[in-house]
Amino acid sequence: LAKKKKKPKLLNKFDKTIKAELDAAEKLRKKGKVEEALRAFEALVNQYPQSPRARYGKAQSEDDLAEKMRSNEMLQKAINTYDEVVSLPNVPSDLIKLSLKREADRQQFLGRMRGSLVTLQKLVQLFPSDTSFKNDLGVGYLLIGDNSNAKKVYEEVLSLTPNDGFAKVHYGFILKAENKIAESIPYLKSGDPGTNDGRFYFHLGDALQRMGDKEAYKWYELGYQRGHFASVWQRSLYNVKGLKAQPWWTARETGYTELVKSLEKNWKLIRDEGLAVMDKKRSLFLPEDENLREKGDWSQFTLWQQGRKNENACKSVSKTCALLERFPEATGCRRGQIKYSIMHPGTHVWPHTGPTNCRLRMHLGLVIPKEGCRIRCAQENRTWEEGKVLIFDDSFEHEVWQDAENYRLIFIVDVWHPELTAQQRRTLPAI
Repeated sequence: LAKKKKKPKLLNKFDKTIKAELDAAEKLRKKGKVEEALRAFEALVNQYPQSPRARYGKAQSEDDLAEKMRSNEMLQKAINTYDEVVSLPNVPSDLIKLSLKREADRQQFLGRMRGSLVTLQKLVQLFPSDTSFKNDLGVGYLLIGDNSNAKKVYEEVLSLTPNDGFAKVHYGFILKAENKIAESIPYLKSGDPGTNDGRFYFHLGDALQRMGDKEAYKWYELGYQRGHFASVWQRSLYNVKGLKAQPWWTARETGYTELVKSLEKNWKLIRDEGLAVMDKKRSLFLPEDENLREKGDWSQFTLWQQGRKNENACKSVSKTCALLERFPEATGCRRGQIKYSIMHPGTHVWPHTGPTNCRLRMHLGLVIPKEGCRIRCAQENRTWEEGKVLIFDDSFEHEVWQDAENYRLIFIVDVWHPELTAQQRRTLPAI
């Protein structure tokens, strides 16, 4: 029988004596009267500075208000207040757990990954026998790209609780990132409680695909049925609901016809600047680093990343960059990049899916061999043409083959999905 979840104990001896006042303030918060709740909790904190529960209520109210106002400044206040709760005397351990967990979560939301790591380490030190905090700490390490520390954490968890599904799938994920594909599959497959998360269907399917196992699509289907993916083919995880979804787009459908015209009209200029950079001995092209290649040689030269211009890179291709400045749908797309991409013969890019449905990807053909190069998006293959733009939604599975005699050079321009509002374009976190 499932144990009934014990209600967390949030009141210490003193707070029990002011329970009525605390309840009244909490009632306002529950009713969504956020500003009034915050005033009530602030008054209690002023009156009883040693009360952990009043301080926690203040933090929660600031947290609610930050959401309501969409204010990062207010959220930072909430983070500071959650932190203050823990330093008060006689704080019930359940309240410490709730405060620190929420503090770490909000720090991650603001992109303060190192700050959240410190908070998670504190939780693990205070509650060493609680593996769920170790699991969260592992995620904290993964978020800053420190896989080796994450791996140690999950090895520790699995030595204590070998059937911890959360630790298993994260451990599988790390093995897969180390290219130990076959080893990763049993861990990713664990399907234990706590692992009903789109990322694992995503990585398990990907590992199976790389092993040439058609069972991948069974897992994608399951991920779709469980609501993690928009469809079997569209498997991005950072999505805005309700956006038009199709693998291939025409310029007219995107509404970005001016941008497409400009790229096609100036394709030779874009090509020539790219070739000049390629020919320099100190090549500015960097190898693709997302572990998407089965084999071959594929490099990129990035001009904009997450809506930020790489000033240095643009010095080498100044006319191309000047041309793009007129199109904020591309330069301001914080969920995309603008880059040259060169792929040499004998390259195969695994089937893969981009991270978000908030962008569309334009490919302008610059140097395209007569035959041997193709791209599949969902179930349809296309080929590039010099001076022509192809547009697809890379949140759908896509795959690339380069079996030509010569290299292929294209120019990639990501743009915001045309149905996103101006407000969404301003406020969606970068990817």
